[in-house]
Amino acid sequence: MAPYKYRGALNIGFQLSITIGILVANVLNYFFAKIKGGWGWRLSLGGAMVPALIITIGSLVLPDTPNSMIERGDRDGAKTQLKKIRGVEDVDEEFNDLVAASEASMQVEHPWRNLLQRKYRPQLTMAVLIPFFQQFTGINVIMFYAPVLFNSIGFKDDASLMSAVITGVVNVVATCVSIYGVDKWGRRALFLEGGVQMLICQVAVAVSIAAKFGTDGNPGDLPK
Repeated sequence: MAPYKYRGALNIGFQLSITIGILVANVLNYFFAKIKGGWGWRLSLGGAMVPALIITIGSLVLPDTPNSMIERGDRDGAKTQLKKIRGVEDVDEEFNDLVAASEASMQVEHPWRNLLQRKYRPQLTMAVLIPFFQQFTGINVIMFYAPVLFNSIGFKDDASLMSAVITGVVNVVATCVSIYGVDKWGRRALFLEGGVQMLICQVAVAVSIAAKFGTDGNPGDLPK
């Protein structure tokens, strides 16, 4: 439904929502941890209800896309919806493109089986391996358990929570850079740049851990 020139940026809006959510959670955890009596963790868990409610209520008022309406045979409704989205009356060219694309897709036989054909294997392989290795790097462990992780390497409670907040801020800023640049530089350039950046940082972390922990896993007293 997005205008063509903004689709890349709006697509990353999903990731931006996640990173902002992580940052907000980290900030709230930092302040909830200061509540006397130790019951702040209940607010941390209960607060997850807020975004869940926003998504649930939002889904009730979210309109159908013209594509979806065309697929279900409601072409008149799809055209009306397209006019509403674009804010103009003359949408015939785009509407005809959508109809043509829908008709072409309906003529494809065995679409799932076609994915296994040799000519599609590079795209299929990348579609599976990119998210797999993204998780396999361990970034989810760092984001989910950042306070525990920082606490275990010598940070005090407040410092470990603040470190998680800083990690969240970096995450949001990096996502904003992607939103700004994706439609200018392209996804491929950002993907390659991000891969090199990750590689350098993870090699640095591995070298640091190897130098301090050695082969026995006992670092002794860790300096601040």
